Amino acid sequence: MAAALTNPGDGPVVEVRRSRKRRRTVAAYREDDKVVVLVPARFTRAEEREWVATMVARLERSEKRRRPSDAGLVRRAAGLNAKYLDGLAEPRTVRWVANQNSRWGSCTPSDRSIRLSTRLQGMPAWVIDYVLVHELAHLLEAGHTPEFWEWVDRFPKAERAKGFLEGVAAASQLGLEADPPDCSDEGAAQMARDDDAEVAAGVESGVEET
Repeated sequence: MAAALTNPGDGPVVEVRRSRKRRRTVAAYREDDKVVVLVPARFTRAEEREWVATMVARLERSEKRRRPSDAGLVRRAAGLNAKYLDGLAEPRTVRWVANQNSRWGSCTPSDRSIRLSTRLQGMPAWVIDYVLVHELAHLLEAGHTPEFWEWVDRFPKAERAKGFLEGVAAASQLGLEADPPDCSDEGAAQMARDDDAEVAAGVESGVEET
């Protein structure tokens, strides 16, 4: 059914989508710059407003719990380096950045800094780990050489993670790439400047049917 956009108070823009097939559950997830809330078509406007507020709050709490800190990312990188890269890839900094809209991650070998896009937050842990291993490997091989891929492919879920990221990029039409084509100092500097899957990335709640 037709979607309606709302903006409750100072909260995010919300798109409400009613469905005749949805009877007992309400779901919410992020899509681009808005929150999509799926509700049963039978809801009254009052019920809709109540559930939108509830689901937006739940989604934000869920995202906050799943959002790793920079410190956590540093520890994660250290563990992956030790396990898959023989402890040879030692970054100086590893952090989340919100300005990478065309890359999942970037590495600047000259200052040994690694940045991961906040768009990865909330994705499966093994996907984030793959991107970290990918960027860590650039500290050993700057380009996408055969030696580079030998390092990356030590990560057991490398191919699965690449497929996952390609699927997310295609579905969201963001143009993100699983494999950044340019991790030279210049390329990295430029990068630094710069409904199943839906519910899985959001929250869902049951409602009583009257």
